[in-house]
Amino acid sequence: MEPGEPAMPLHEGSYALSWRSGYLTLEVWTDERNLLRRITGLAGQSRSRVELTIERFGKKTGTLTIQDASAPRVSDRSSRLSYRESFRRSLMRQFAGWRIGDLTAEADLEHSLSPSYPRALLRQGTKGWAAIGGGPDSDANGVLTFGLIWLDYLRSRERKLTIEGLALFLQRGRERTTSLRLQWMNPNAAQFQVFVQGDDGFEDRVDLADYGNLDTHLEPCTRLGAGLPGEVESWMEEIAAAVPVERRPRGDGGVSLCVHGLEFARATDRGLTFGIETERRASASNLKEIVSLATQLHRLRSTAGGDHLNPLYARNPERWLESCVRSELTAIDATLMSDPVYGQVPAFTAGDRDVIDLLAVDGRGRLCVMELKAAEDIHLPLQGLDYWTRVRRHAAAGDFSRCAYFPGVELRTDAPRMLLIAPALDFHPSNEVVLRYFAPQVEVERVGVGLEWRKSLKVMFRYSSGR
Repeated sequence: MEPGEPAMPLHEGSYALSWRSGYLTLEVWTDERNLLRRITGLAGQSRSRVELTIERFGKKTGTLTIQDASAPRVSDRSSRLSYRESFRRSLMRQFAGWRIGDLTAEADLEHSLSPSYPRALLRQGTKGWAAIGGGPDSDANGVLTFGLIWLDYLRSRERKLTIEGLALFLQRGRERTTSLRLQWMNPNAAQFQVFVQGDDGFEDRVDLADYGNLDTHLEPCTRLGAGLPGEVESWMEEIAAAVPVERRPRGDGGVSLCVHGLEFARATDRGLTFGIETERRASASNLKEIVSLATQLHRLRSTAGGDHLNPLYARNPERWLESCVRSELTAIDATLMSDPVYGQVPAFTAGDRDVIDLLAVDGRGRLCVMELKAAEDIHLPLQGLDYWTRVRRHAAAGDFSRCAYFPGVELRTDAPRMLLIAPALDFHPSNEVVLRYFAPQVEVERVGVGLEWRKSLKVMFRYSSGR
C-alpha cells in the first residue's frame, strides 16, 4: 500500500524483489498497474506489517507498507486503509484546487472519532470543508454522526479558517438514510454535500431533493387484545390475577405479557405461547407453570431483594426503562397524557432498532416522540430524528386520527416534539454536538433520569438542545 494509490495484492507471480545497482528493488504488477520502487530503509515493523522508506523515479522519497491482510485483526485495518486512499482520490477529484490535510483513518477517542470513517480537512485560502467517508465495510447510518462531530471539532480547532460545511462520501445504494436526515439539518449552521461512490471507484454528487419520499406506513390501530380467542383472554386474566404483569400491544395485533419489560408470554389469534429462551405453546394445564415463571421473574427482577448479577435482572434494560416511563409518564413530562402510549408507531421495516420508540400526546393534541436508551449511545439524536420524521409525515397527513390512534383527542398536524430519555450519566457527550446542527423545526429535549431509575423514576435534568 502506498499513500494516494490503491492497494496492490502480493500474489505468487505478481511481484519480484531483487538487487539492482546496489539497491534493494521491489516490483509489483497487476492488470491495471505496475509499481517499481527502490527500498531505502525500514521505518517500522510489527508481526503483520512492515513500513518501508522508498525512492521513486526522479529521486522522490516516500513510504510504502507491506501488510499481511489475513492476519487476525489486520484485515479490517487493511480494508480501512485501502478505502482511505480511495477516499483521497475522490477528494482530489471533487475538490480540485483544495489542499487535503489531516487525512486519517485512525481512532481519536478523546474526540469520539471512529477509525471506521476516514476523515479530512480541505483548505483553500481562509476557507475550509470537513469531509468524511463511509467505506464498504462501515455502517453507512453512522457516518453523519461522526461527520458532525468532526465538523464541530475542526471549527473549534481551526480558528483562522471558516469551515463552511461537511462533505460526505457514501457507497452507492447506501446513501438514502443520510440524505433524508440531512434535510432536517440547519442550513444556517453548515452546508452539506453528499457524494455516492460506485464500484468503478468514481463518485457523483447527489441532489438531496431527490430523497424527499419517506418509506413509511401506518397500520390502523386495534384495541388491545381485540380478536384474541376468548379462552386466551381468560388465561391472561387468570395470570394477571395471580401476579402483577404488564400487557403490551404487539404490532401483529397480539399482546405481550411482561415483567418489568421482559416478555415471558405472548397472546395472538393463534393462541398463547410462553418461555424466555424458547417458546412453548400453552394450554390450560400450563397456567400454573406460567404463573410460576412470572413469579420467579418478579423475584429476580426485584430492585429490593433481587440478584443484580443475575442475567435475567440485567436483561433488556431498555424495555425495563420503557416500563418505568409508561407507568410514570407524568414524571417525565406533566403535559403528556398517561394513556394511551404507543410503541414504535409507525414501525420500521428495516430490522430491529436498539432504542425504544414511544409515541404520546399532550393535552393540546400535539404528538410527542420519545426515544429511550438505558446506556450511552453516540447515535441517539439521529435515531430519534429517524422516528420523528416518520411521525411528522403521518401527523401532517392526519393519518393518526384516520387510523384511530388517541381516540377522543383532536390531534394537531404540526411537527411533534422529541424527548430523548436516558439515565443522566449515560448521555454521550457528543449528543449535544450533534443536536446543535438540527433544524429549528426539530424541537428536542434531553431528559436525564436518576441512576436508580428502576426503583424510582426521577428527572435529574432537562436540556433543550440548541435553543
